[in-house]
Amino acid sequence: MEIVLNKILSQIHYQEDKLSSQMMPTADEAYQMTLFLNEMLCAIKTKVLQAGFRDQNQEIEFFRNIKPQILGKLIYYNKVFRIETTCPVNNGKIHQNYYENLLKNLKSEYKENICNEDFYRYYRAGRTDRDHTYFKLGKINYHDGLKSGVFEIDLSFSTYYDNKIAHIIANELLYTYMLSKINPEENPDTILQNLDTNKDISWTNSQNALIELIYALYASNSIAYGKIGIRKLALIFQVLFRTPLNDIHHSFHRMKTRAGSRTAFLDQLKISLEEYMDKDL
Repeated sequence: MEIVLNKILSQIHYQEDKLSSQMMPTADEAYQMTLFLNEMLCAIKTKVLQAGFRDQNQEIEFFRNIKPQILGKLIYYNKVFRIETTCPVNNGKIHQNYYENLLKNLKSEYKENICNEDFYRYYRAGRTDRDHTYFKLGKINYHDGLKSGVFEIDLSFSTYYDNKIAHIIANELLYTYMLSKINPEENPDTILQNLDTNKDISWTNSQNALIELIYALYASNSIAYGKIGIRKLALIFQVLFRTPLNDIHHSFHRMKTRAGSRTAFLDQLKISLEEYMDKDL
């Protein structure tokens, strides 16, 4: 059995990009990703239970790096779906308070259940000396005083600590998501709806292409000598093209780890310009 992390990430990123390009509501996108990731995890679980692992290194790699990436995203998108489908209003003070309270609860959960544990420090330090204990099936030591969640997991497909990493990943993604909802510059839908700008000026490529362009201009200090922050720069482009961009930081993170060229749009932009130049020769 060979389950490769890069291939898994590529499949997840492709599905995320595909749904993002369809401009669907956040709740619908989160729901579709939840279904996709759950199906992926179930399929991989079937392979693991049937074939097992080639050796100890493959088992540790799976439970430390591969499964947490899938489960972490699954936890994240399921949480986003629940958040968006229970939000009382679309804007205003109640809307702001809703996300601020969620962020406060998230920080509290992080302090109580994640950052104060020895395992968290082990994982964050990038240590590997106890991987044979943390990421092999049947190695759970109940003398460590584990939380009761250990009794709720499938011990044929979890070492308990892979779930810990998944929740760390989900927590970080949710933190970024909450900030984007709280900061008005990251949620300019109301501004876009009320503008009287020319509707013919629209962005006709994908959201990810626009985000790639925005980050390129930001990284090169091409606008206002780099004195404009990425959030404000993104807002300018959203207003200009009447195009809402959902969670640009998350999208940029996906770009950094996607398969193939990480600057696909900029690469194509260069080719298109050179072809256009050649027409005049």
